[in-house]
Amino acid sequence: MGHILVRGASQRLQFLVLITACGLLYLWFSYAHPTRHPSSLPIPPKYDKKKLPPPPYERLWKWQENLPQHNLSLPFPEGRTGRYLKFSCEVKLLGWNNVFNELLMNAHLAYETKRAFVFQDYFWKEDYYPWPRSQSYHRDILTPLNALIAGPTAGGPWAPGDDTPRSVSDDYWQIVCPVNERKRIYTRDVKPHIRNSPGDEIFAYWKKLIMDAPERCVEIVPSSQEEDNYPQVFDLWLWGSSRILPLWESFSKSPTSLLLETSPVVKAVIARNEYLFVPRDRAGWTINPYDRMMAMHIRRGDFKEACLRLAYWNSTFYSWNLLPSLPDPLDLPLHLGWNTPAYNDIIIQRCLPDAKAIVEKAKRAREQYLAGHVGPQGRNLDIMYLLTNEKGAWLENMKEALRKDGWSMIVTSNDLELDSEGMDVSMAVDMDIARMASVFIGNGWSSFTSNIVHRRLVDGKPPISMRFW
Repeated sequence: MGHILVRGASQRLQFLVLITACGLLYLWFSYAHPTRHPSSLPIPPKYDKKKLPPPPYERLWKWQENLPQHNLSLPFPEGRTGRYLKFSCEVKLLGWNNVFNELLMNAHLAYETKRAFVFQDYFWKEDYYPWPRSQSYHRDILTPLNALIAGPTAGGPWAPGDDTPRSVSDDYWQIVCPVNERKRIYTRDVKPHIRNSPGDEIFAYWKKLIMDAPERCVEIVPSSQEEDNYPQVFDLWLWGSSRILPLWESFSKSPTSLLLETSPVVKAVIARNEYLFVPRDRAGWTINPYDRMMAMHIRRGDFKEACLRLAYWNSTFYSWNLLPSLPDPLDLPLHLGWNTPAYNDIIIQRCLPDAKAIVEKAKRAREQYLAGHVGPQGRNLDIMYLLTNEKGAWLENMKEALRKDGWSMIVTSNDLELDSEGMDVSMAVDMDIARMASVFIGNGWSSFTSNIVHRRLVDGKPPISMRFW
């Protein structure tokens, strides 16, 4: 019996040694041979978008609620004696990028007045929400701001040594700034004095007004729609004109811009889909897909009507797309009559290019970028990401034309695998991929393109890497 027990124990020991050896061999092979064929990389699960409910964001809402600055006991300039600034006039129920540029400029103004910016969550326009309104978890259709961006604007810390109070949520504002302690400034009393002024003068006027207010809590209140269709401090008429440009120098170098970050939610969606961009060749000069990537913003569908409206309004490029350092400005021939067929044709070509023009633009932009960019020998752009709402034969035919022109890997917005959070922040996902790409081609009339240009320039990317149709 003793021999049987000894033999059994010996066999179990041999089995454990064998298993351990196999495990060590597997680990050695994994680390010694880290470059595996993309087909062996983990692939994210498939999601049935029709069955996915909206994300509840329970943890994120709780995390946002418990930001450390949400504490009445904190010493000045925070807590119950701190100074706060809320823009109740912020635009709502529009596309994210119309909201985003104003949100950042408001945060910049709050920073310059040494007040805590009161951030608000994103209120969706019902037509843009990926789900029926009935599936919303709130009375309004909301996405927490920290799902879309990160950094001081959304409550993150300022740089070490910066004593500016941190941004707080709208819910905390209701606690720290009771109604009877708020100084209300109505936009109807201010904007007529500076309505057509350059952006820096508008900014300075508001800054002095807010800094001169002795009250702890200042709220900017919008006028009625009858009085002002765009009652924001920095309104559409400013963003859609060259009057915004004098603000670029201070805004682009402000902590609001420099410390702006991509949200962890967006980063997770990109990381889950990054395998789609992994280069398939063995001789490439880099395995970083963004170093080899061009991203193009191609909006289709109903955009032709939008382009014709822009032509009718004699609208110029939007916001930072007007920066004179950028190539491809909108220079219309002086002899063209407004709203003539020739005039409208030029606007359509720049606003809604056809497939042939898109392929040609990508080719020229690649050549000009590589010719003017010092880099490793063999440097090339061969990965294409298409930010688009287009599907079907038109898109497939254009992709085939791009392949023939040397784009070996082509991925579109439609190829990304998105869970419910990914669907909710898909516009921010597209934006961040375009931010990281070596070259970006966008639509000069688009706030989406303008916000990408802002982040790329703040990141230090060269102007030649940002092009317009």
